[in-house]
Amino acid sequence: MDGHLLFPFILATFLGGFVSGFSGFAMGIVVSGIWLHIITPIQTAALIAGYGLLTQGYGIAKLRHELNWQNVWPLTLGTAIGIPIGVMLLTYINATWLRFGVGVLLVLYALYNLVRPTIKPMKIGTLADVAIGISNGLLGGLTGLGGIVSTISCQWRGWSRDKQRSVFQPVLFAAFVIISISQLIAGSYTPDTIKLYGLGLPFMVAGIWIGFKLYGAINDETFRKTVLMLVLIAGASLVASTLTGGRQ
Repeated sequence: MDGHLLFPFILATFLGGFVSGFSGFAMGIVVSGIWLHIITPIQTAALIAGYGLLTQGYGIAKLRHELNWQNVWPLTLGTAIGIPIGVMLLTYINATWLRFGVGVLLVLYALYNLVRPTIKPMKIGTLADVAIGISNGLLGGLTGLGGIVSTISCQWRGWSRDKQRSVFQPVLFAAFVIISISQLIAGSYTPDTIKLYGLGLPFMVAGIWIGFKLYGAINDETFRKTVLMLVLIAGASLVASTLTGGRQ
């Protein structure tokens, strides 16, 4: 990597780790905005998946006392089913307008929930969770936002911030495993990409650590608003990428 590109790469990596440590997701949203200008889309996708295993694995380890596999497995199963279906549907669906429509819905959802009081907690059954997981995986396969639906569904239940993260982070980890295996088979992990991974690794780890430290100092309401702001940014990024003719 050229010297003048090293600083923005490192900065984006650190910020991605920080946001993931603080919120439990959205690392890919943060880093892709910079990485796509300095490395290839294939390298960007491979690094997001590779670092995603690290960020989600760290979060799972830190919140292992809250883990309840009864809450995790239906969303994970559904996500695993939905991802390949979403990828396959890309061949038949106009991805540009799909991304635009999903982006608009996410923006409206986030804005609405930021200005109104917290909703009454919802009770969601196992079959509904599997369906939510399939929707989560479908959206991930179609747009690259593999954890948005599961994250939103955790907010609907009125859980504490720790309980929410102890559910949606294992789901995201499973999604990144599937994506990483697919990319490995496709040959996305080239020697250059592995070198980039090693270069950014200490900065990603530092960002995760600092972000998680700050996460420990916030309350449930601040966490709720943080997640909604990141959903808003995710939706806006989909809309922007559509209008500019690019890919996130």
